[in-house]
Amino acid sequence: MAFTAQDVKNLREMTGVGMMDCKKALTASDGDMDKAVEWLREKGLAAAQKKAGRIAAEGMAYADVYDGVGVVVEVNAETDFVAKNDLFVDFTKTVASVVAKENPADLEALMACKYPGSELTIEQMQQEKVLVIGENIKIRRFARYDTGLNIPYVHMGGRIGVIVNMEVSAGLEGKAEVIELGKDIAMQIAAMNPSFRDKSDVDDATMAKEKEILTIQAKEDPKNAGKPENILEKMVMGRISKYYEENCLLQQAFVKGDKISVEKHVAEVAKAVGGEIKVLSFTRFEKGEGIEKKQDDFAAEIASMVK
Repeated sequence: MAFTAQDVKNLREMTGVGMMDCKKALTASDGDMDKAVEWLREKGLAAAQKKAGRIAAEGMAYADVYDGVGVVVEVNAETDFVAKNDLFVDFTKTVASVVAKENPADLEALMACKYPGSELTIEQMQQEKVLVIGENIKIRRFARYDTGLNIPYVHMGGRIGVIVNMEVSAGLEGKAEVIELGKDIAMQIAAMNPSFRDKSDVDDATMAKEKEILTIQAKEDPKNAGKPENILEKMVMGRISKYYEENCLLQQAFVKGDKISVEKHVAEVAKAVGGEIKVLSFTRFEKGEGIEKKQDDFAAEIASMVK
């Protein structure tokens, strides 16, 4: 698989590694971007990359709770200007309310739902908004939680939307300390972008790949030359603990605390309010996550217009 100068540039932006090393990685990986990132990590040149990919598209991620049902949605638009348009914002929030009320099985089912206050479906109303606003608009994804205590958080006016789903003892649902805990955890998720809820949720394939990469790193480090296999294995296991602390919500350092994990902070709040609190799940949407935005060549466009 061939690769271009743009591929080298994209890999550099993704990893922060120099251009020559990125070119070597793509050459060694036959142009495969994912394999190139893995190659750079094995050489100790790049940190672990989130699955999300580059943030490029515009739009809005929105989270809210409707009669106890937690919802987070992402709706995309072409420009940031339109994403701040009142018509677009109202459309996004209305779509979220429909998800809460109608419980669609998937995007196709959601698009067939009636748009509130209209005889149109969601899909038809989306088309109407495209005509009125003048840009392509697309409902991309949603998540819904209809049990437990749900806490929403919207960061920077719609750049990130988060729903935290918790199980709490009866009578604690409206307690100020519990609500504050939920909001703090939602902000933690927005800021730290954990890939998993708990270390026990990390799947075998992910962990096997991580161990493989860390083992190669340890063996290729000149400082470890001559060290026996059992020592290298202990080093790898220590780095696995670091992986959990970086990628698993409950093992992450609590951003508002002092050297305490999220898990321990939750336990402390539960003890203080006299009940049980469990973080069951969460969903974090960042607008444009994994979508490559079209890069317009304005010079070429102007040149074509004056021919």
